[in-house]
Amino acid sequence: MSDVSAVNNLVRKYKQLQEEIGKVIIGQHEAVKFTLLSIFCGGHSLLVGVPGLAKTLLVNTISDALGLDFKRIQFTPDLMPSDILGSEILDENRQFKFIKGPIFSNIILADEINRTPPKTQAALLEAMQERSVTVAGHHYKLDLPFFVLATQNPIEQEGTYPLPEAQLDRFMFSINLDYPSFEEEVEVVKKTTSTLQTHLSSVFSAKEILEVQELIRKIPVADNVIEYAVRLVGKTRPKTTVAADFVKKYIDWGAGPRASQNLILAAKAHAAVSGKYSPDIEDVQAVAVPILSHRIVKNYKAEAEGITVKEIIESLF
Repeated sequence: MSDVSAVNNLVRKYKQLQEEIGKVIIGQHEAVKFTLLSIFCGGHSLLVGVPGLAKTLLVNTISDALGLDFKRIQFTPDLMPSDILGSEILDENRQFKFIKGPIFSNIILADEINRTPPKTQAALLEAMQERSVTVAGHHYKLDLPFFVLATQNPIEQEGTYPLPEAQLDRFMFSINLDYPSFEEEVEVVKKTTSTLQTHLSSVFSAKEILEVQELIRKIPVADNVIEYAVRLVGKTRPKTTVAADFVKKYIDWGAGPRASQNLILAAKAHAAVSGKYSPDIEDVQAVAVPILSHRIVKNYKAEAEGITVKEIIESLF
């Protein structure tokens, strides 16, 4: 199959996928789109929102529609790294045997990831970056495709541990879920308080998702689009000459080079699902907010004046 026909096929299947997910998830179109884009790019996503906005249901529904193995890990203050990765035990022959943890799956839902201490949060780092884990000196490869979709409560809530910057940077997207509109909430209540059961069809297989990931990487990008993405990221760094005055005024720390890489990769995926064979500057802008928002640290002045990271990013366009 040529790359052009592969892109056309992806557009068709992407629409099918959205329809299947829409049978269960009411609204939240942006969240669904960015979660799917991260999967097509082979990246991880952080879903941020108050409890009750269907973050867990969203991940569960997407895994069903993609036909992938799915494991849910509920992060709690007493969760240990071995509860995620697995551990070695002595079998009946007094030989050490490795019992795989829930990390050995295609899609991992790290539910309320910021409710567990940093030691356990860090257990995900190697898996997210290397697609492998090390337990008791032994190296184990994870099955591909592999994605971590983590949910996070707003850090103002009691009993939360903020994710360190190094781990936040491992997430391709930070996706905010908002409250539904009145009409959407009416629809949610109707669906969830009846006996109606919704059955989803699998639109992709694991093999097809790996093929989509390869296709995304093969999509060509014009030099001016790459330069725009790199300049955009550079503008978020307050200590550089290209930083705008309001960036110097409101930002303590800007995005690193991984943001530039993710911008281009996500722009390719955004272009492909839109039926375009190469991304343009509009595609970079379309994915900029969820890619940059968790990589920028506001200062006390921005907090005091109620300036949001989204406003800062959009002003850079």
